[in-house]
Amino acid sequence: MLPTDLDLLRTPGAPTLLPDATAAVVAVTRTDLEADAYRGELWLVPLDGSGEGTGRARRLTHGHRDSAPEVSPDGRLVAFCRAPLTGGPPQVHVMPLTGGEPVRLTDAPLGAGDPRWSPDGTRLAFVARVPQHGRYVRDADPSAEAPRHITTFAYRSDGVGFVHDRPQHVHVVEVPADPAELTSPPAAVALTSGDAEVTGPRWTADGLALVARSTRHAAREHDVRRDAVLVAAPRDAAGPAPVVALTDADAGSTLAVDAVLPTTDVLWLLASDLGPDGTDTVASLTGLYRVPLTGAGHATRTAGVPQRLTDAERVGLGGVLVASGDDVLVTVEDRGAVTLARVAPDGTTTVLLEAPHVVLGAAAVDGDGGPHVVATAATPTSAGSVLALDGGPRVVADWSAPLRATGRTVLPSELTATAPDGYPVHGWLALPDAARHPGPHPTLLMIHGGPFAQYTHALFDEVQVLTDAGYAVVLGNPRGSSGYGRSHGRAIRRAMGTVDTDDVLALLDAALDGHGDVLDAGRVGVLGGSYGGYLTAWLTTRTDRFAAAVVERGFLDPVSFTGSSDIGWWFGLQYVGDHGVDADLVAAQSPMAHVGAVTTPTLVVHSEQDWRCPVEQGQRWYVELRRRGVPAELLLFPGEGHELSRSGRPSHRRARFEHLLAWWARHLPVTV
Repeated sequence: MLPTDLDLLRTPGAPTLLPDATAAVVAVTRTDLEADAYRGELWLVPLDGSGEGTGRARRLTHGHRDSAPEVSPDGRLVAFCRAPLTGGPPQVHVMPLTGGEPVRLTDAPLGAGDPRWSPDGTRLAFVARVPQHGRYVRDADPSAEAPRHITTFAYRSDGVGFVHDRPQHVHVVEVPADPAELTSPPAAVALTSGDAEVTGPRWTADGLALVARSTRHAAREHDVRRDAVLVAAPRDAAGPAPVVALTDADAGSTLAVDAVLPTTDVLWLLASDLGPDGTDTVASLTGLYRVPLTGAGHATRTAGVPQRLTDAERVGLGGVLVASGDDVLVTVEDRGAVTLARVAPDGTTTVLLEAPHVVLGAAAVDGDGGPHVVATAATPTSAGSVLALDGGPRVVADWSAPLRATGRTVLPSELTATAPDGYPVHGWLALPDAARHPGPHPTLLMIHGGPFAQYTHALFDEVQVLTDAGYAVVLGNPRGSSGYGRSHGRAIRRAMGTVDTDDVLALLDAALDGHGDVLDAGRVGVLGGSYGGYLTAWLTTRTDRFAAAVVERGFLDPVSFTGSSDIGWWFGLQYVGDHGVDADLVAAQSPMAHVGAVTTPTLVVHSEQDWRCPVEQGQRWYVELRRRGVPAELLLFPGEGHELSRSGRPSHRRARFEHLLAWWARHLPVTV
């Protein structure tokens, strides 16, 4: 890939199915470098066709950025979110699946999202942020607002900003039989209110209530638990009513609920168990829970304790939770794949889509012969395709053919290594096209963020841009990563920079030793972002073997991180310890405490509005290197947050790639 090939990346979101399972609707997002924006359109994908490309798929919308489609129960309409070309927040729209103009249903001042049809198709639930009076007024001067009076640990979020003064809440709006008759958005009713956010709503089977998620318990300032709650939604609702806890942290629940799915008599949950104090977050695997329901409407209650159906030590789930008959569909992180599995009420699990797929979303409807299932998934050669899973996986739409046609993508090969203590390490080696770059290649060790995350089999723009420029790339999932079980992820708790260091170096050495004919073992570099920025900086305090380094959005000083990051009040305490209790332990894992040992030329990349790893982390690393005489440069991106490399402004993503290539060309040239 060239940096300009960002325009060729097409990524489908979660699909939604027509009731008769003849077609799926999916939002496809792409970058538009000329407009310096993201485009998103809805596509209708017939499921009785096959083949690469878009097949018989047809575009339904031509909006600026359309996303989150949801087909109505009768199959007539599709609801979705649309962000206007002229700027402004997204709003919920509906349109006929047969074609026609979209009709706007919401007028939320800060935007609306996550539209969900009621079972009878007459109402839509959605979430929207509700600003405090006098704040976030459009076209007003934000610097003239009253001071923010903050009394909580969690008061801002990366990519959003301050959130304590604009919590998300659940709303509902009536949808007329013919939305085209509307001349203005109908009045929406707020079903929840107050300081505690309520998110992720899903309708109960009777359509008289919703189940959602909320951090509403008394001890929420001292843990990171989150409850499933019931939100009453009678047809005559005129305003908010108290939410009812279905999992109750106040009564001792240890769960952090990530997703909810109520059915006729069962509540399914995706949740992690955070232990008795509600803070044991390190490698706490997300699992599938089942709890019986009793009652109806606002009287719906759980009838028992949630039962975990997936292994708490070995199986970590992603964010998909879809009903499929009496079963549910979930995604499983597994050694660089994200597979799709069906789980029965007794816990019996059947894999529907295996590695090397990286599942992005799924949908199912009941029909003749049983449930029909469709998924969107990335692969080593595609940024995302639509697959029909009835009778075995078959691709029915894929938007990555133009990128493949450039001939500028490569297929990484799997790589295994053994750490000094005998532990197996899994990763990949991506080599440049030998016809254009005969080698021997300079090699870059790339380290992912998280740390409880994983590099996957999916086509990865970072790798493709570097290999196209002539660099071999080694990447993998050291201890601390997800996808390999709880003990693998937990191995670096209060021990960051130990076995994870051993693992990434073992992968690098295995690549160099096993491919000495095409790799130049004497010319290596290292780069990474977030936790990857941490481990990159840490490596440069341990060794001088790297010709240069790129430290991006790094977690570099645990002490200042605790007070400046949006997750700092718990993240660092769990991973490296409390500097107020054991300063030596924290210092032993802190790159900043060892910065005096660095001699490696370093490019520091950071975003000015990064609130996950605040910009002061990168600024201080840069200054400490410069004042010690280490060649260092600082690249700052205005207006961007922690997710710059994945969802930042397209022109900034391209500029980032161009700066990285220029840095490596100076310090690790492909030809010498």
